[in-house]
Amino acid sequence: MKKWNQQYHDKFKTFALIHKVWDQKNLEQAWKSVKANKGSAGIDNITIEQFEQNLSQNLAEIQRLLKEKRYEPSPVLRVLIPKDNWKMRKLGIPTVRDRVVQQALKNVFEPIFEEIFLPQSHGYRPNTDAHAAVKKSEAYLEKGYHWVVDADVEGFFDHVDHQIMMDLVCEKIADGRVLSLVESFLKSGIMNEGIFEESLEGTPQGGNLSPLLSNIYLNHFDRRMGDYGYLLLRYADDIVIFCKFESDAKDALKRAKEILEGELKLKPSPEKTKIIHARKKGVEFLGFHFNGRWRRPRDKTRKRFKEEIKLRTRRKQPKNLETVIESINPVIRGWGNYFKGGTVKKSFEELDGYIRGRLRSFVAKRRTLKILVFGIHPAEFSKMGLVSLSSMLDENISCNGIRRTKAAYGKSVRAV
Repeated sequence: MKKWNQQYHDKFKTFALIHKVWDQKNLEQAWKSVKANKGSAGIDNITIEQFEQNLSQNLAEIQRLLKEKRYEPSPVLRVLIPKDNWKMRKLGIPTVRDRVVQQALKNVFEPIFEEIFLPQSHGYRPNTDAHAAVKKSEAYLEKGYHWVVDADVEGFFDHVDHQIMMDLVCEKIADGRVLSLVESFLKSGIMNEGIFEESLEGTPQGGNLSPLLSNIYLNHFDRRMGDYGYLLLRYADDIVIFCKFESDAKDALKRAKEILEGELKLKPSPEKTKIIHARKKGVEFLGFHFNGRWRRPRDKTRKRFKEEIKLRTRRKQPKNLETVIESINPVIRGWGNYFKGGTVKKSFEELDGYIRGRLRSFVAKRRTLKILVFGIHPAEFSKMGLVSLSSMLDENISCNGIRRTKAAYGKSVRAV
C-alpha cells in the first residue's frame, strides 16, 4: 500500500507547516474551539476554567515548547461509557493543553486533506452532516440500488495501525516536525485507573484530532472501493454500499473485507455487517430506519431516547417539576430536530405521551391525591415550558412524510 500511496500523492505534499501550528492566532483559535466543546479534565486534573485563568501564559508555554521541539503529550485518561449492546465504549480524555495542540494541528490539516477526501464521506467534515448522508442514501434507493451492504468496523478507534496511519498522513504532509508531533499523540499512552498503558495501536476516541485521523485512514477505503466502481457512503466507520443486484452486493462485501482486513488491518464487525434488501427490511443508518418510501428513528434510537428521559425524570431525585422540565427540554429539542424530517408524526405523538406520563409520575410521588395529578392536561405542561416533539413538525407534513403543497405540474413534493 505504501508504494501505491507514494505514486498517488508524491508530488502533492505540503512542506513547512510547523510554524502554522504554533502561530499565535492559530493557538488562540484552537483554544476557542476547545472551550466551546467543553469537556472534562485530563490526567492533570486541570479544567477548562482553570486553564483559562492563566490563558496567555499557558498558550505562550505551548508555543515555546513547540518551537523548541520539546512538546510531549500526556497520556489520555481512560473513561468507559455504555453502548447499546451493553458493552463499554472506550474514550480517551486528553489534557486541556493537549486538546489545544491537537485542535491547532486539526486547523492546519483539515483544508489540506479536504482536497483528497471523497464526497462519499460525511462524518466529522465541514459543510456536510448525517442528514446529507441519509438523503443521498434515499436517492440511491430511488434509483434502484436496493441491495445494501451494511458494514461496521469492529473497535475501529482501538485498532488503527500506527504505521499505516503515518503512511497515509505522509501522502500529504512532508514536515518532519509535524509528523513527529502527530506520532507522539498516537503513542502518548493511556492512564487506566492510575496504571499507565502503552498505546501500540489505535487513536483515542475523544481527542480533537481523532475524527480527522479516522477520515484520513478510511479515505483509503473510499478510494479503493471507488476504483472498483462501488457506490458507497461512509460516516466515520459506519459504511453502507449500494448495489442493484444481490450478486453485486456479495462481491462488494468480499472486496470491502479484503481492503479493510488486508490493507488497513481492520476487522468488519460480524454482528453488524450484513447484506439486506432495503425495500423489504429497510436500511438502518445514522440512527434512522428507512427504505426510500419512509424514514423514521430506528427502534434502538427510540429506546435510548426513552431511557434518557426516564433517567432525568426519576421520582427519587431532589428536584421540582420545573427543574426536571428544564433538564429534559434540551434532550427533546436535540432529538426532535434531528429526526423531525422523516415519517415521524405518530412516533412523536407517542413519545410526547410517554414524556408527559413520566412527568405525571414524578409529580404523583409528591402528591397525596395522585388521581388528580394524572389528569394534568398537556396544555398545562406547555404552560410550564415543556417542549413537545410534535410542535417541531412542519404543519404541512402529513404522517407519511409527504409535504401538502403543490410543486410544478401539480405533483406533491416529498419532504426531506
